[in-house]
Amino acid sequence: MIETQALTKRFDDVVAVNAVDLTIRDAQIFGLLGTNGAGKSTLLRLMAGILRQDQGTLLLDGKPVFEAPQVKREFFYISDDQYFFANCNLEDMRNYYAGRYPDFDRAGFDSLLRAFSLAPRRRVHTLSKGMKKQLSLFLGLSANTRYLFCDETFDGLDPVARQAVKSLFADRMANRGLTPIIASHNLRELEDVCDTIGLLHRGGLLLSRELLEMRQNVHKVQAAFRAPLEAEDFPELEILSSRKSGRLLVMVVRGELPQISAAVQQREPIFFETLPLTLEEVFISETEVAGYEFRNLIV
Repeated sequence: MIETQALTKRFDDVVAVNAVDLTIRDAQIFGLLGTNGAGKSTLLRLMAGILRQDQGTLLLDGKPVFEAPQVKREFFYISDDQYFFANCNLEDMRNYYAGRYPDFDRAGFDSLLRAFSLAPRRRVHTLSKGMKKQLSLFLGLSANTRYLFCDETFDGLDPVARQAVKSLFADRMANRGLTPIIASHNLRELEDVCDTIGLLHRGGLLLSRELLEMRQNVHKVQAAFRAPLEAEDFPELEILSSRKSGRLLVMVVRGELPQISAAVQQREPIFFETLPLTLEEVFISETEVAGYEFRNLIV
């Protein structure tokens, strides 16, 4: 488990990570969501022990990460700006990381190369951007660490490769309890793969929620009444947002659906239905409650 308390990192006058309290539990896929400059990459570098925090604590399985080689063997970090040795081939990179991670699975790595039609002797500089992403992921998965830190992991992958990588994550999570932490500025990249998402903005954590819980506890309600009603006429409901079109009242409500339905039915609607929410609509409602415009936070 990864835990942070009041985690803060500054670069001169810029507060890149601002008093973040976060818990990432094991064997789930955690998504760090935010625009460029929100603090995602800095937070990942703090987790990877590349940077030292200015304030607060960061613990991986109860231990500090910075300048702790034994702890760093528990994770593999894939940066957005990937680095490979000059003129090396895929086999060279395999041998390098096999020397750094005691449980590195050489046979598993070679099997992934074959499955994706990548030749071990091919020079890395001849690979496309997407292929380099695949190589980094294969190295990370073959390292057999408990955690995998990924910065913009799916950027550059085609849809087929993206789906294959998601399947690989699921397999490693089921078989050895892998915990991937994925940073991205694109909600659509994360919504069908992550179990939990944390939303960063200007270095601060706006929210951290399980996606299933968010979807189950937020509902869109459409209802029309003989006498025009407003959202204010439902004080017993936690209404995140609402809009009116003639007699039709549309509300996004947090809570259990039976209680929401009962409250609406008490007003004897002439029309009433509940509609599924997209994840983007859920985030729009959550961030508006927090006083932010979601469309300004996320692509």
